Amino acid sequence: MVSGDGGRVPSTQFAKHVVGGRWFMFFASILIMAAAGGTYIFAIYSKAIKSSLGYDQQTLNTLSFFKDVGANVGILPGLINEVTPPWVVLACGAAMNLVGYLMIYLSITGRTARPPVWLMCLYIAVGANSQSFANTGALVTAVKNFPEDRGVVLGLLKGFVGLSGAIFTQLYRAIYGTDNDGADLVLLMAWLPAAISLVFIPTIRIMPRDTPAAASSTRERKAFFYFLYASIVLAVYLLVMNVVELEVLKFPRTAYYVTATVLLLLIFFPIVIVVQQELRTYLQPPLPTQSQSQSLVPTTTTTAVVHEAETATVMPPATTCFQDVFRPPARGEDYTILQALFSVDMLVLFVATICGVGGTLTAIDNLGQIGQSLGYPQRSVTTFVSLVSIWNYAGRVVAGFASEYVLARYKVPRPLVLTAVLLLACVGHLLIAVGVNNGLYAASVILGFCFGAQWPLLFAIISEVFGLKYYSTLYNFGAVASPVGSYILNVRIAGRRYDEEALRQGGRRGKDLTCIGVRCFRESFYIIAGVTLLGALVSLLLAWRTRNFYRGDLYGKFKADLAMGPVPAGEEPPEQATTKDGSTSPSDNAVATNNGSKIGSADH
Repeated sequence: MVSGDGGRVPSTQFAKHVVGGRWFMFFASILIMAAAGGTYIFAIYSKAIKSSLGYDQQTLNTLSFFKDVGANVGILPGLINEVTPPWVVLACGAAMNLVGYLMIYLSITGRTARPPVWLMCLYIAVGANSQSFANTGALVTAVKNFPEDRGVVLGLLKGFVGLSGAIFTQLYRAIYGTDNDGADLVLLMAWLPAAISLVFIPTIRIMPRDTPAAASSTRERKAFFYFLYASIVLAVYLLVMNVVELEVLKFPRTAYYVTATVLLLLIFFPIVIVVQQELRTYLQPPLPTQSQSQSLVPTTTTTAVVHEAETATVMPPATTCFQDVFRPPARGEDYTILQALFSVDMLVLFVATICGVGGTLTAIDNLGQIGQSLGYPQRSVTTFVSLVSIWNYAGRVVAGFASEYVLARYKVPRPLVLTAVLLLACVGHLLIAVGVNNGLYAASVILGFCFGAQWPLLFAIISEVFGLKYYSTLYNFGAVASPVGSYILNVRIAGRRYDEEALRQGGRRGKDLTCIGVRCFRESFYIIAGVTLLGALVSLLLAWRTRNFYRGDLYGKFKADLAMGPVPAGEEPPEQATTKDGSTSPSDNAVATNNGSKIGSADH
C-alpha cells in the first residue's frame, strides 16, 4: 500500500491499525446504530399483531407503550456500562434482541401457543430494550472518544438510528417481498441487529486521542462532514426509492435485489473515510504522554508544587454523597447521578421531553391506524413509515450539526433550538387532527423530522450541563421521559378515544376494533398539539436558565487535556478548574503527591 507522500505502508500492519483505531470504532458504531431502530417501524408489523392476536386499539397501544419502555428505560445498561467495558453491554443487548423479537415472531405466526397480553408486553419490552444497550455500548463510547464534537457525533449516530427504519423496509422487501403483513419483518429484526453487534463488539472501546490537539479539531470536523455527506447520499437514495416504489404499481422482485445491493454499498462506503483518516494517524509521529509533557515543566515550578503539596492539609470529605445531592457543582462540571436527577435543570428538561417526544412518538406508533382510518392503502402506510424514518434521520443530523454551529458562532443555547423544534411539531399534530387531504404525507415528514431532532439536542444538553463522568447513566435517564409521555398521550388518550369511536361506529370489544374517519384521532391530536406547545414553553424556560452557561467555553477542559497529551496507563489526568466565563484551567484545588493521593486546599 502506498501512502500520500509516495512511501510504502505495510498492508497487514496498517490493516491492524485501521481496525484498532478510533475512526473504525466510529464506523462500527454507525453500523450498530443503523440496525438499532427497529422500534420505529412498529406501524408496519402492528397490523399483523392486531389481526393475529385479536387486539383492540388500546391493547395494541399498551403493547406499544411497553415497546417504548423497553427502548428508552436504559438505566440498567447505563449502570452496567459504568463498571464493565462496552462489549459486555453490546453482548447483553444482542442476546435480548434475538430472544425478544424471535418470541414475538413465533407468537404471531402461530408457532407457539397464543400468549397472554402481559407476556407479549414482556417480549416486546425485552426486544426493544436491546436498543438501549446498543445506544449505551456504542453511542456513549463514541461521545467519550470525540468529546469536543459531541453534538456532531450524536447527530450522526442518532441520524443512522433514524434511517434504520427505511433500511429495514428496503431489506425486508428484497428478502421477503411486498405481499406480507409484516410478520417476517419481525424475524429480520430478531437476527440482523444481533449479528451486527456481535461482529463489531471487539472494536467498540474507549481510546486515547491519537492526533495533536492543534491539528485534531479541524481535521476531525472535516472528517465528520465527509460522514455527513455520505449519510445524506444514503438518505436521498432511500427517499428516491420510496417514491419510485410508490409510483410503480408492480415493482419487480429482481429490482428489489438491485436496490438492496446498492443500499448495502452506500451503507459501507464510509469505510473509505475511515481508511483515509487512519492513514494520517498511522504516518504521524506518536504523541508525548502527559508524563512526558509534564517533564518539560521548569524545575522551579515543580519544586513549588511539591512544596505546596507538603504543606497543604488533607481535607476529609465533609459530607456524604446524599448530603451533597442538593449542593451540585457549577453547570458543566461532573455531577453525581443523584445531583443530576434532583436538579431543577433535569426536571425542566424531563418535562419538555415528555411533552415533545411523547407526542411525536404517539403519531409515529399510530401511523398504521391513522392511515387506515383516513382511507390510505397499506402500500401508503409503508411509505409513511419510510418517510418518518428518512426525516427522522434528517432531524437528528440537522439538529446535531446546526445546534453545534449556532452555539459556536452565535452562542445560542441548545434548549432554544429544542423550543423551535417543538413549535414545528405542533404543526404536524394539527395536520393529523384536521385530516387535510393527503396531509398525512406532510405530517409524516414534519413529525419524523421533529422526533429525530429532539434526541441529539436532549443528549447533548445532558452531557454539557451535567458532565461526562456519569453520562452513560444520565443519558439513559433522559430517555425515560419518552415512555412516560407515550403512556399518557398514546395509551390513555389516543388509544382510548380511538376505541370509543370504533364502538360508536358499531364495533365490538374482543374483536379487531377498526375505526374509520377523521374523528378517530381528531380530538386526541388537538390535545397532543396543546401538550407539545406546553413543552415548547418549558424548554424556553431552560434556555433562559442556561443562557449564561452557553456563553462560556463549554469544551475548554477537553482542549486542555488534549494539549497535555494522552494519559499513560495507571495515571490520572490532572483536575481542571472552571473559571467564571466557563473556560477551564489546571486546578489549584488539588495536586498530586508522589504516591498519587490528592491533597485539597481550603478554597473551593
